[in-house]
This record gives sequence, C-alpha cells and structure tokens, in this order.
Amino acid sequence: MSSIKIDGIECPYDGDAKPSLLQVALDHGVEIPHYCYHPGMSVVASCRICLAEVAQPNPRNDNKLELIPKLVPTCQTPAVDGAEVYLRSPKTISNQKAVMEYLLINHPLDCPVCDQAGECSLQDYSYRYGSSHSRFEEDKIKQPKKDVGPHVLLYSDRCIMCTRCVRFTREVTGTDELAVFGRGSEEQIDVFPGKPLDNPLSANVIDICPVGALLDKDFLMSMRVWNLTKAPGIDGITASGDNLSFESNEGKLYRIKPRTNMDVNQWWTSDEIRYGWKHVHSPDRLNSPMVARHGVPEATDWNTAYDEVLSKLEVTRLKKGEGSLAVVVSPMLTCEDAFLLGQLARQLDPSATLAVGPVPVNGEDRTFPGGYTVRAEKAPNARGVKRALELVAGEGGVESYDTIGNGLRGGTFHAAILTGNYPSAWVTDEMKAALGGAFTVLIDTLPGALTDAQPGEGADVILPGATWVEKAGTFENADHRRQCFPQAIPTLEGAKPEAQIALDLLARLAGERPKRFDAAAARAEMGGVFANDVHAPAEESQVNSEVEYVTL
Repeated sequence: MSSIKIDGIECPYDGDAKPSLLQVALDHGVEIPHYCYHPGMSVVASCRICLAEVAQPNPRNDNKLELIPKLVPTCQTPAVDGAEVYLRSPKTISNQKAVMEYLLINHPLDCPVCDQAGECSLQDYSYRYGSSHSRFEEDKIKQPKKDVGPHVLLYSDRCIMCTRCVRFTREVTGTDELAVFGRGSEEQIDVFPGKPLDNPLSANVIDICPVGALLDKDFLMSMRVWNLTKAPGIDGITASGDNLSFESNEGKLYRIKPRTNMDVNQWWTSDEIRYGWKHVHSPDRLNSPMVARHGVPEATDWNTAYDEVLSKLEVTRLKKGEGSLAVVVSPMLTCEDAFLLGQLARQLDPSATLAVGPVPVNGEDRTFPGGYTVRAEKAPNARGVKRALELVAGEGGVESYDTIGNGLRGGTFHAAILTGNYPSAWVTDEMKAALGGAFTVLIDTLPGALTDAQPGEGADVILPGATWVEKAGTFENADHRRQCFPQAIPTLEGAKPEAQIALDLLARLAGERPKRFDAAAARAEMGGVFANDVHAPAEESQVNSEVEYVTL
C-alpha cells in the first residue's frame, strides 16, 4: 500500500491503480478545490484551481523529498509514494485566489435568484478560497440564455468553461450534442444547429455542472435547495436499480437526482427515471377505499372495506372450494409487499394461486459508451416479487399473469386480488372481461379500467395503495442485486402501503390488533438472501432540511 501526505495528513492508496493526487485527496475526504475534474470523464486540467505545491522523492538523490519548482495540477499529476502536497502554502493559496478572481470577472452577481445557490461550487470556493472584494471595474461581458434541449436551460454568462458537459456528451453518451464555440472571452458552450441536447441521459449535465450554467427546466424556480429533505432511494420505474436521492419539502417530492454507486449506475441516471415520478402527486390518486354497491363504487372507511373483502372471500371459498382464489402481485411492489400479500393469500385460501403481474418491456436494453445501461424492462422488482412469493408458495409455485387470465376465463378462479401501482394504465380489456363475475379486490394507486368501469363491470372492492417513495422496502434489479430503501415522503392521506393492508387483514383473520409494517422486520422474517444479502444505503445519505417552518 502506497501513501502520500496532504498537509500532513497520511493518505494511503493503491499504487497499482495509479490515481491522481486529487483523487487520493477526495478518497480521504480532503478538499482540493476543482471544477473541470470528474472521475467519470477524461482529465483536461483546464480550470487550474487545483494547482498545488508538491514535493516528491527524487530517485537520483537518495529519494530525498524535493519540491517541484512549479505548481502542478493535482487532477493530472499521478500520486507517487512518499510525496507531500501543500494546500496551505503561500504559492498554492495565491493561485487559488487568482483563479477565483479570474473566474468571477464576467460572472453575474445573481446568486440570490440563481437556482444553483446553495449547491454551487463557485459560490462555496469564492467564500473559502477567493477574495472579499473585486478589482475588476470594467463592464462585464454578457452572454445569452439558451434553450438547449427538452430538459436543460443554459445560462451562458454563468459558465466557467470547465467543459464537463461537453466531455459528458462525447465520452459518456457518445451523442456529441454539446461543443465549445468561439475563442477567448467570446467562448461559449452551445449545441450544433438542429441537434438539441436530447439523449436519454441529457439531464445529467445539470448534476455535473459546478455552477448555475445548466439548469433543470422542471425544477426551475420551484424550491430553494436548502429547504429540501433528502432521502436515499432506488429506481421505481425500471429494472435498473439506480441509486437515487429523493428531495422533498413538506411531503411533496420536487426532484430526483442520481446517487453515486459504482456497482450499479455509477454517477448517472436516465431522464426517464429522473422525471418519471410525477404520478406520485397526480390529482387522480386513489385516496379512499371503495366498495361496489349495486355495481357502483362508493367511498367508505377502511374497516368496512376490510369486512367486505374477508366476508366475500370466505363465502367464495365455502361455495367454490379451495383453490378458487387468485392473487396477482405487481412487479412494481416491494419484496416485503409481495411476501406479506402471499401470506395473506394462503391464510384466505390455503390453495390460492400466486402470480406475478404483467412486466412492461419497451424495446431493448441500451448501453452507452460510458457504461450506463437504460433498461427496456419497465418494472423495478419482477425478480424480487417472484422470489418473495416463492417463499410462500415454494419454488415453481408462482404462476404467470397469463395463467391467471386463462384460469378466470376457464372458471378455475372465482375470486381475485389484483395489485397495480403502475405509473399508467395496465389492466387490459382481456383481463377485465376475464374477471367477469369473479369477486375482485383491487389494490392500486391510480384510476383505471377496473375503477372507471360501467356499473357491475369493475372491481368489487378498491383499496388505495402507496407508491414506492411513500414506503420502505426492497427491490431486486435486472442484475439480481437486492437493495433496500427507506420511506422518502409520507403516504398519501387515505392510502396505505400494500404490506400494511396485508398486515391489517391478517390481524383481522387472527382476531388480533394489527401490527405496524416494519420493512426490516419483514426481511428478517423472510430470511435467506433477504436477511443476509441486501444492500442498504449509507446512513449519512439521509439529509433533513435545516429550515424549520412555523405557523404564524
């Protein structure tokens, strides 16, 4: 194991990996200011603020430490065993102040209205490494604001020409929409004529921009970042398992950003995942249990809905015999949801048939030059749901969605519990027709074919469920990696997580008080890989807003 010292701090590193001085510092939590450097892209050493005084052993002089005569870019200089980096030396500090002064010459003084305020490297470094006043007295050069793509706005006068965004479109996506145009003080980032920034990963340039030059149209002027509470989460839209950060305020989700995980999504996420959460706050969300009276759904309370479910399913079992119940668990649900719903099914009918709901697939997987893959499978947990149901039904005991449809049409099943939670319509006309006279319980989040049907054609009982950001649980992605996540925002009033619904009904069957759902306890009960092989986010990932709100 090799080692360097940074301002006297011992920083060991893997010598075979040949990291740069800057990367060693970042790996040990030592701050060296930098703008153009990003570990996922090529090194250009253009911003120059990471320059520092460095001393290295000289093999021609008995490996004695000798100061390199000039400042070196720490982002580009390989770490050498025994080297020392001096970040607080007069020469290093003088360079930092000079670079900050240069970068701020034409930068507008609009921090109070800039969306990047609060998470801006230019703002932070100006405070820590810059000067308290400016010597610049001439007029600033003004650059235009540009609409460069469906998700991104470019404020050119804030740009410091770090070229991270240009290298991203060249090296990570391979789409080359962005380039540097002009020279000198007129230099600008721009798109080629007729070629907007419109690739499936386009919004990642917003995350890697160290200043307020590239901004998110969707988040623009909506919330100050210091008011946001951040919770770690997992992609609930596709099978990628991307590690994400859910940022909310007072129970409302405002944006989703990628969370670095080199084993899954690196530093990136797709636009589909980033903007695919809007159904969480849809005004059409189901927010009250409903029971069909004379074929027409009527809002009711949870106790009445539960009584209706248990009594009608018991009547069906007594009349039609065991094996007449089918339970379809959506691949949009968590492993814990699936396990508890499976237990409920077998309590209601020991011979109940368990199945995984339809798994949407759109095209084929697409892997970009940088290594990120956009998954064609548009369900986060098909593998996890199947694995959890097999804990109840046994291996090979979980049927397909088509099998349930065939059984309903053939008269094998006379009652069904269906779960949805898809971001869009999912019940086909064929399934709706197959349900026919079967007693149907629907647990879903959005209205659809079974909630808006003609009298007598829809679900008999409708129970409002919770989206994945409103509950804790575990997803298993396309690579069979199981990842758990906490609840990010409160569950919509009037709705309940599917696992809680299952626990409530199980308690009623046993004549006990219902337990409160605990995802960790459910995983412990499930055992096996769910107890021993689930990846959890780092504890420090949870960040609460420091702003307290009071009612006046």
